[in-house]
Amino acid sequence: MPLQKITSVAGTCVVIAGDDVDTDRIIPARYMKCVTFDGLGEFLFHDVRFDENGRPKSHPLNDPEFQGATMMIAGRNFGCGSSREHAPQAIYRYGFRAIVAESFAEIFFGNAITLAMPCVTASRADLAKIREVVALQPKSQMAIDLVQQTLTLGDEVFTVSVRSSARDALINGRWDAIGELLDAHELVASRASALPYMRPQPASA
Repeated sequence: MPLQKITSVAGTCVVIAGDDVDTDRIIPARYMKCVTFDGLGEFLFHDVRFDENGRPKSHPLNDPEFQGATMMIAGRNFGCGSSREHAPQAIYRYGFRAIVAESFAEIFFGNAITLAMPCVTASRADLAKIREVVALQPKSQMAIDLVQQTLTLGDEVFTVSVRSSARDALINGRWDAIGELLDAHELVASRASALPYMRPQPASA
């Protein structure tokens, strides 16, 4: 089944402040005891959004002005810490479809791309400008063009960067390597059967 080609993403934004936001903050370990990833979105940033009694704290995701945001603005080294796949899953299942940051932790980045969730980088100076616009105009629409590698917010156009391999996978619909492998099972079986060590061997005397 052909995968969707992700050439652009658009929506309103929310800013998650700070550098080195790790995967334990994104999804606390006690919520990882699940059979599927369904429902993980409700626990996104749980311990910084709610107190021990479940009462909401002051946090951008609890702010009515940012409800429905699908674009996340983060800082440097976003998604660092343990390699838990649940972190990008929680972000995606909350409703986000792209993340803009100064840099990303390697494993987090790879796991996010396999969800067709672009992780694009911008300079620290441009991120500061983007945050200012979002703070003043919370409902501003942001659009990321993966082909041109630009980010448009209001009247401003910023240059962003997407790692070439990830960009190619997204815009050509090749972002789910496991899905591609399963779809190509007949070709895989055919190629495998052509290998000498995969052919039936005659019984020894």
